[in-house]
Amino acid sequence: MDVSNILASHAAKFQSVTVEKETPLDVDTGFLTVTDLTPIDEDSYKSNLEEYLQVTARDGIQALVAALYGLPTQPSPDGPLAQLPPPTTQLPRAKPLPKPKPPTKWERFAAAKGIQKRVRERKVWDEERQEWVNRWGRDGKNKEKEEQWIHEVKADAPVDHDPVKAARDVRTSRVAKNERQRLQNHARAQTATSGRDERKKDIEKTLATTRISTASMGRFDKKLDGEKKLRGVKRKFEATETSVEQEKQASLAVLSKLDGDVKRARKEKGAGDDVLNVRKAIRNVSKGRGGVALAREANKKGARGKRGGKR
Repeated sequence: MDVSNILASHAAKFQSVTVEKETPLDVDTGFLTVTDLTPIDEDSYKSNLEEYLQVTARDGIQALVAALYGLPTQPSPDGPLAQLPPPTTQLPRAKPLPKPKPPTKWERFAAAKGIQKRVRERKVWDEERQEWVNRWGRDGKNKEKEEQWIHEVKADAPVDHDPVKAARDVRTSRVAKNERQRLQNHARAQTATSGRDERKKDIEKTLATTRISTASMGRFDKKLDGEKKLRGVKRKFEATETSVEQEKQASLAVLSKLDGDVKRARKEKGAGDDVLNVRKAIRNVSKGRGGVALAREANKKGARGKRGGKR
């Protein structure tokens, strides 16, 4: 029985796993991307756009999958994982390059004296232990004087002198000095950067002022090379047709602003000297005796007036 026709018809339903094009596909397995540099076939593109895009996408995915199967793998609980190589496509930076930091005081001094920067190793050789120990940190060489079992004390040292505490204070003072110098360098760099920005803004402001100082407002003046165009203030106009809710919110905002202005004016007026100070007035009228004495005096005068009327 000849089944070649059946096998041929069955194989025709599936496309080949090898992608052959006039221009080879650029496959970057590091980024899992495929770039097709083949020119677009205008006839196929215009006749059936959906089919053309599907065929192009299928070829790219097939090439990427074939490249992934050719990579080395490593076992994992979820199955074999392919080890992606480093990307070959150079992508542009998302942000501009960072500005170089201004040199510190020591860096300027070292540059002037020709001192080369030397990186100190983290480990140093201890002659007593005959091994490499840390220069700083736990069991560091800088704590050797603090942890030694015998200390030399001067003859004129006070009775309560603690050599361990003295060595620790010297070490902590060095750490504090380094931190203080770091903060000073940071503040000096910030001041230099801010001062440079302010000078740049002043120069741009002065240049903009001189450009519009002529009778023609700088329209017929000769422009400098690389001179930027002045940016004016853009006026923002509200839409002529708005919804009822937007119009309501705008009206409420105007009313609240007017109400705030009225309250502010009242507050400023109340804080002025034109408001009567009751306590000060009572003190002046009573000659410092207070409101109670003034009330008693007023009651006495009222009682005398009643007696005079009866007579």
